[in-house]
Amino acid sequence: MDETADNPDTALAVSASSPGGEPPDAQLVSRVRAGEDEAFEALFNRHRRRVALIAGRFFRQREQVEEIVQETFTKVFFALPEFSNQQQASFAAWVARIAFNACYDELRRAKRRPESVMSNVSEEEAAWLKEQLHDQSAGSDIEANAASRDLAGKLLSRLSPEDRMVLVMLDVEGMTVSEIADSTAWSASKIKVRAHRARASLRRVLGRFL
Repeated sequence: MDETADNPDTALAVSASSPGGEPPDAQLVSRVRAGEDEAFEALFNRHRRRVALIAGRFFRQREQVEEIVQETFTKVFFALPEFSNQQQASFAAWVARIAFNACYDELRRAKRRPESVMSNVSEEEAAWLKEQLHDQSAGSDIEANAASRDLAGKLLSRLSPEDRMVLVMLDVEGMTVSEIADSTAWSASKIKVRAHRARASLRRVLGRFL
């Protein structure tokens, strides 16, 4: 997998520099506004991997990820008149913000039709969790360790959509509080409170394996 896809800062830098002599995002956006469909296709191809990666943080099924990708770029297309080309890297950040919001909306919809997922944790996964939970060296990083595993979706689905969103943004995406605030329109204090509550909630979920 492309390493730049796992690093939002690298992804933004790549987008801004437009490697291979390709036109920058700002130019493509202007061409889309002028009615050039091929320009939007170029934007889609340039940023779809990053959007799919974001969706993959929250949803395990490929169909769900593809739905988020399609929903995100549909919203991007219709919201382009509102986008302001203030800086080269802003378009990638703007698309990511829309993707996070699409994931959040889907998490809220899914919460209304909850399914039990803890029974899907395999014996091997449960054994790994028990080992990690009893490993004193894991310390306070147990939330990040758990969130980085393949079974993260099974565990995190027990959290509220807001708590899950904050935990993934902080511990998986490595975003700062200010970046999360920009993406969610939540205040910094709300994010910090949610982060504390999310970690406490995840510990309670993990504690069931003790």
